[in-house]
Amino acid sequence: MAVAPWLYGGLCFRFRDQNPEVAVEGPFLLPAAVAVRGGQMAMAAVAANPADTAATAVDHRKPQREKVPGLESQRRQIENGRRRPLRVGESWFLVGHHWYKQWEVYVRGGNQDSSTFPGCINNAELFEDQVNWRLKKGLVEGEDYVLLPAAAWHYLVNWYGLEHGQPPIERKVVELPSTHKVEVYSVELLLVRHSDMDTPHTAQFSQTDSVDLVLHTAREQFLVSPQEETRLWIKNAEGSFERLCNTRITVLDAALKTGQVVVMETRNKDGTWPSAQPHDTRSTLEEEEDFQGQPGICGLTNLGNTCFMNSALQCLSNVPQLTEYFLKNRYLEELNFCNPLGMKGEIAQAYADLVKQAWSGHHRSIVPQVFKTKVGHFASQFLGYQQHDSQELLSFLLDGLHEDLNRIKKKEYVELCDAAGRPDQEVAQEAWQNHKRRNDSVIVDTFHGLFKSTLVCPDCGNVSVTFDPFCYLSVPLPVSHKRVMEVFFVSMDPRRKPEQHRLVVPKKGKISDLCVALAKHTGISPERMMVADVFSHRFYKIYQLEESLSSILDRDDIFIYEVSGRAAIGENSREDVVLPVYLRERTPARDYNSSYYGLMLFGHPLLVSVPRDRLSWDALYHILLYRLSRYVTRPSSDDEDDGDEKDLEDKDRLPKPGRVTEGSSQDPGLEQAGPSSRVVSRSRAPVDNSPGPSHWPQRARRKHLFTLHTVNSNGTSDRSTFNEDTHAQPYIAIDWEPEMKKRYYDEVEAEGYVKHDCVGYVLKKAPVQLQECIELFTTVETLEKENPWYCPTCKQHQLATKKLDLWMLPETLIIHLKRFSYTKFSREKLDTLVEFPIRDLDFSEFVIKPQNDSARELYKYDLIAVSNHYGGLRDGHYTTFACNKDSGQWHYFDDSSVSPVTENQIESKAAYVLFYQRQDVARRLQTQASSSKPPASSACGAPPKSEFVDVN
Repeated sequence: MAVAPWLYGGLCFRFRDQNPEVAVEGPFLLPAAVAVRGGQMAMAAVAANPADTAATAVDHRKPQREKVPGLESQRRQIENGRRRPLRVGESWFLVGHHWYKQWEVYVRGGNQDSSTFPGCINNAELFEDQVNWRLKKGLVEGEDYVLLPAAAWHYLVNWYGLEHGQPPIERKVVELPSTHKVEVYSVELLLVRHSDMDTPHTAQFSQTDSVDLVLHTAREQFLVSPQEETRLWIKNAEGSFERLCNTRITVLDAALKTGQVVVMETRNKDGTWPSAQPHDTRSTLEEEEDFQGQPGICGLTNLGNTCFMNSALQCLSNVPQLTEYFLKNRYLEELNFCNPLGMKGEIAQAYADLVKQAWSGHHRSIVPQVFKTKVGHFASQFLGYQQHDSQELLSFLLDGLHEDLNRIKKKEYVELCDAAGRPDQEVAQEAWQNHKRRNDSVIVDTFHGLFKSTLVCPDCGNVSVTFDPFCYLSVPLPVSHKRVMEVFFVSMDPRRKPEQHRLVVPKKGKISDLCVALAKHTGISPERMMVADVFSHRFYKIYQLEESLSSILDRDDIFIYEVSGRAAIGENSREDVVLPVYLRERTPARDYNSSYYGLMLFGHPLLVSVPRDRLSWDALYHILLYRLSRYVTRPSSDDEDDGDEKDLEDKDRLPKPGRVTEGSSQDPGLEQAGPSSRVVSRSRAPVDNSPGPSHWPQRARRKHLFTLHTVNSNGTSDRSTFNEDTHAQPYIAIDWEPEMKKRYYDEVEAEGYVKHDCVGYVLKKAPVQLQECIELFTTVETLEKENPWYCPTCKQHQLATKKLDLWMLPETLIIHLKRFSYTKFSREKLDTLVEFPIRDLDFSEFVIKPQNDSARELYKYDLIAVSNHYGGLRDGHYTTFACNKDSGQWHYFDDSSVSPVTENQIESKAAYVLFYQRQDVARRLQTQASSSKPPASSACGAPPKSEFVDVN
């Protein structure tokens, strides 16, 4: 039967067959429009011009045939499709409610020739206009439109066609907090360039689109070249800007809303970002970009005790393969924003910015303020501007970069397995594979190696073998068993000034060893010496001869006093008593209470030997006057008022200070020596019937230069007010009136001392080879009590023996020289000279893995960087020697200053952290570099002879 023709773009199609098979021929340049009525299908292809249409008409390629199902079958397919659940990311299509209801009436009627035939899909009622095809606001599902899944939509388009010129309304399914929903309205963002914030470009995105698509769209819109690096910022409602760091998340996860401004920023030629430039320095940006120097030869400004950070950064920046990784933007594809052990990619991005600036060649020095802030944010120990250890920062930075760039997004649980008698190669391979299952990054590729750990139980002999990864080797330095100590010797001869001595003693020796060493210089018997720590004009501690020297710190002021010889043991024998003596001066308006007279300690305290049979105030006064005679002037006869000397009888004798009960706690601040030091002690004091301190006469009756009091160990409390039952070692205080002290006490002479010849001697230390340190690292050691090993056979913790062996070495080997030694009582820096090779450091003798003789280069390393530490524990300065990967020239980096140096200047006592690169890696990198640019110097050799700086 005849059917009225269907007209599409000037083309007329007639269908007479009740069950037609429609052939679609030729490449249609515009969307096809298809209509079906009464089982007959009309299809039109609108060509760009009649010539294209004619070409299509004569195309004889094999046609694609498609049968149209019956009305009931159509209804079932579409309705079944609508009932399918929503899945995130799927495409659904909007169909006008009016057209869809007309189609439902048509297919349910069952009459193919019905007048209810809906015709082509027409969504005109959903659009605001026919130009931009923007959806009307406030459309409601079920009233204005119907949602169809992609399959149902394509069925309808194939069966009925789409109104000419209308775009399909495709939308994505998004995941909301509690449900899935088809996103009807797309997100309209205003894209602008950082350099032109007033010219926005509107772009529409689905909430399921990635932020990377937004960035790609912005780059296309603003015609950014592929070589330029860009990043995005969003402008918040309050006018602030926030970085869109993770471009892999969706628009929904990034919380982007319609109408929000997204700013695209392009990196400057000098590696900086425009937004990171302070307003007052942006005017110099052009000048910086005009400067062209050697890439990598760039200093780092010291922000205040940040030389440790600068040194670590310069070393790491001169590791060639790591720097190339960042310069070529390979890190962007591996940023791990969801690693709970990482720092959301921020440390990696901050370090990348630093590398790009340093290697742009446009800076003489840069300010690492942003990087310092990031480090302090994620590692509170580096907050502020205190001095720190460059190796500690390096350890943090390597771990942070690894986790930020870890290619493993979800770490699986891996059980550590013991060797259990299996071959080493099998166990080592298993351990490395397990490590890589959880840790896979450029840091692992570059710095991680494997060592073998062997533990042996001392009881049952059980042997445990494991293979563990390492990022750097912390090797010990051979430690001397000697220690240098500086002391002051105070002679009993008042005419001799105190002498400063430098003594060499056993590191684990005793106080008696210190006295023996001093006796060799002074000729005084060690038995006539007492050792005390003097702090703030008082005795902080008086040591016993049996005490360990480890309790004395290098910063302590140690005085060794000459006293009378050891008394013979006998009931009627003569014995001397050693009294601690302080100097005090009365100060006006300081009388707070009756027991404290506003007295200030001054000068150096004394330990004075007094014969027991002369323990009277008058005798003690003359003994002390004699001991002070070098800097205390005796008054003339006209100045001295003799007073009534006849009143000084034997009853005024100073009692024997020995009536002490065991464990007296009246003077908790007293640090008291034992009988071997000859200070009367609590445990072995002679007991007699002498009256207590409250019955002692407190001062002589004649007018003297000073008065005497018994005080406590701090020199602050007059013991005359103590109760009768107070029994403690008395300390004597010499109290001066200000006027008398000014007239008779010579402060300059009192503070004077001389230096013994031994002070000028320097204990020479033999240099150590780096290989010796590595051998010491692989030596068998016994675990400390604080770190025992649990033996699975004995079922208890044991102090097992442990041995570490190198199994597999990394491309870049970091060797940390353990120069800083910390114990319970002491801290010291070892300034031993470690001799290390610049080239051909051979590890073949240290690696226990079976070696291939044809691959000897896998065990040979060349030096590429050194972190130096000058100074001591309390203060110091960090610098860097580094070899430029492009020029092969060595430079000395001292914060913002950079100077070329020769190879013979690199080795010094300051060397702290060494960076070595495997030779096969160096050759590989040179081959890659030579293919793209002229070849540089082979390895890190000596620089050309120009201006060099002597850093030693």
